[in-house]
Amino acid sequence: MDTVKNFLGHLHTINAHKAEVMRLCFRVGLYRQGLLHDLSKYTPGEFLSGVKYYDGSKSPNSVERNLTGKSEAWLHHKGRNRHHFEYWTDYGVKSGAPMEGIKMPVRYVVEMFCDRVAASKTYNPDTYDCSYPFKYFMKNRSHYMMHPDTERLLGKLLLMLMLYGEDDTLRYIRNRVMKNCDKY
Repeated sequence: MDTVKNFLGHLHTINAHKAEVMRLCFRVGLYRQGLLHDLSKYTPGEFLSGVKYYDGSKSPNSVERNLTGKSEAWLHHKGRNRHHFEYWTDYGVKSGAPMEGIKMPVRYVVEMFCDRVAASKTYNPDTYDCSYPFKYFMKNRSHYMMHPDTERLLGKLLLMLMLYGEDDTLRYIRNRVMKNCDKY
């Protein structure tokens, strides 16, 4: 394992991803979220794990999970970043109820949309097209523990991206979705 190569590669990947999420968030009016997006990836627990499991082709969290059975970095990350639906899980209201997805505030669903688009671009730089995020969502959604309203909005935005492209979808989000949303 070449530690310097992994360090630089991982740093480049998270910087490129963060820059793309910021660009997308800014286009829909989420300036603060764009600036603060994924800062936990620079903390020692997440960053050093990312360097250790970096292979340049997929998330180091996936590599770590496949090798060890869990990803310590992911467990840290999802618990601190509200744009991940996994952050929004809790036990149901009734006594003895199982875990369930909690409805996410719209601004975090929009940031999650931006995150997924940026991740698709970051990990598929030569082959990305606007269908990637929707296809990934459809392939994995059966095991998501996501509130139905959150799933519906995210799915709608990803489908719009695939059908109408980035500019039209971001314009729709900014002018329609974010209109009645508390953006702070």
